Amino acid sequence: MYFSHIYGHNSPIFHIQIKTRNGETVARFKSRVNEKSKYRPKAVKLMDQAHEVLRYHHYGQRTEEAYTKWIRWFIKYSGTRHPREMGKTEIEAFLTYLAVERHVAASTQNQALNAIVFLYRDVLDMPISDELAPVRSRKPLRLPVVLSRTEIQALLAEIEGIHSLIARIMYGGGLRLMEALRLRVQDIDFGNGYLTIRAAKGDKDRTTLLPASVINDLKQHLQRVRHTFENDLKTGTANVWLPGALAKKYPKAPQSWEWQYVFPSKSLSRDPRSGETRRHHMDESGLQKAIRAASKRTMINKRVTTHTLRHSFATHLLEAGTNIRVVQKLLGHADVKTTEIYTHVLQQNLGAVTSPLDTLGMAGPEEKRT
Repeated sequence: MYFSHIYGHNSPIFHIQIKTRNGETVARFKSRVNEKSKYRPKAVKLMDQAHEVLRYHHYGQRTEEAYTKWIRWFIKYSGTRHPREMGKTEIEAFLTYLAVERHVAASTQNQALNAIVFLYRDVLDMPISDELAPVRSRKPLRLPVVLSRTEIQALLAEIEGIHSLIARIMYGGGLRLMEALRLRVQDIDFGNGYLTIRAAKGDKDRTTLLPASVINDLKQHLQRVRHTFENDLKTGTANVWLPGALAKKYPKAPQSWEWQYVFPSKSLSRDPRSGETRRHHMDESGLQKAIRAASKRTMINKRVTTHTLRHSFATHLLEAGTNIRVVQKLLGHADVKTTEIYTHVLQQNLGAVTSPLDTLGMAGPEEKRT
């Protein structure tokens, strides 16, 4: 693996291209802005600078947490030296350590690399210009865990309350966990029967299915949410987080009904970034625990998570004959190759296939005794 040449910091554009030994490009990085408009952090301490630049470029809170974790780990692994004093050798050593000793997945190692590239490129203004050749983590082909329709029906029947509604929406529309929890009232189109997923993976919007079977329950749920919202208005505590600069552009939007979360938290909380008191969406751990508990009660001998609902949604659509391009659009995949992974777990033709063992006519030990 090597980095293609990166122009010096006087060049208006920095370019990093990672290639494997066989010449396959696995990742590319480009600077977000040119040199004239490059943001200069005002903070003094390194980690404060990292937080400042991440927020300036509107990185999500989870990305901020992940990047700062990797930066701290890189510094700690390198003997708490300042990154300005380090370079190719230390970066290679850290990435190799992750692959060889910690046995991290390829995606995890890539995330660590992205964080380090961000640190040197956007925070320190020291783009990496040396060829890097760390040991790379392997990326094996893993088939997704998919439940049968019978298993899905049994699982959903065991989930109760608000978690049941969220789980049905996730399976019915192929939503990721955080996509479901971050739904706003204005994202639901009852008339046309679809949901709008905002700023999903890759910061892309898409539309997906709103199952007709959940509409009545969802409307009743929204009536209860509206009651809570109106109480917040009366007490002066109605406030919700808005993306980007929308709160400044539309100062009354945080107190408007259409911007409220469909699945709000029961209590108010303090925003860790702004310090404002707001009503955030529900915590994801509640649904995760509910699905694990339901899986145990139904005795499904598979590793069932919230993402299993999304995998099952895609697979069941393909089994029913839905065009793979339609499934790709509903899932929000940029490349149809990502969607094709579900073709490996289709069950539509297995019923007509006979195992070669069954054609031999051999009886098992238990059958011989009888």
